[in-house]
Amino acid sequence: MIRVLTIVCALGLATSLAAQGTEVAFGAVQQDTSLPVEVSAQSLSVSQNDGSALFTGDVVIGQGEMRLSAPRVLVFYTKDQSGIERLEATGGVTLVNADQAAEADTAEYEVNRGTIRMVGNVLLTQGANTLVSDTMDVDLENGTARMNGRVRTVFQSGDN
Repeated sequence: MIRVLTIVCALGLATSLAAQGTEVAFGAVQQDTSLPVEVSAQSLSVSQNDGSALFTGDVVIGQGEMRLSAPRVLVFYTKDQSGIERLEATGGVTLVNADQAAEADTAEYEVNRGTIRMVGNVLLTQGANTLVSDTMDVDLENGTARMNGRVRTVFQSGDN
């Protein structure tokens, strides 16, 4: 009876998660967004006109413990070219921070704000638990993420 009640409660909670945004922890520690951003890729194309750089082919972005990978990443530099303003990753994106990983169709990293917005078929894996949503907004400095748009999850019972 207790197991049935637990399952019913979990289903009720999962239904409420689907109806509204959900805030979850992301990353074991807060990310220092002032750390250097390292980029590796197969090729690079730079545009002096708009202050951007296009990295393609197995692109990996690293900053501290965080890793973001995608087939294509467009980098926009600050107006004075002293740093990176934002990164736009497309073609299937994977974000790893500590023991957590997230996947999405696209991602935009606002470096100065310390935020990442992942869009399209978002899948967040935290140990044995997974959450799925339409979008996920990550606040790296606080180590939190907010999932929105038809959030779904499955809770593992204590017996599994």
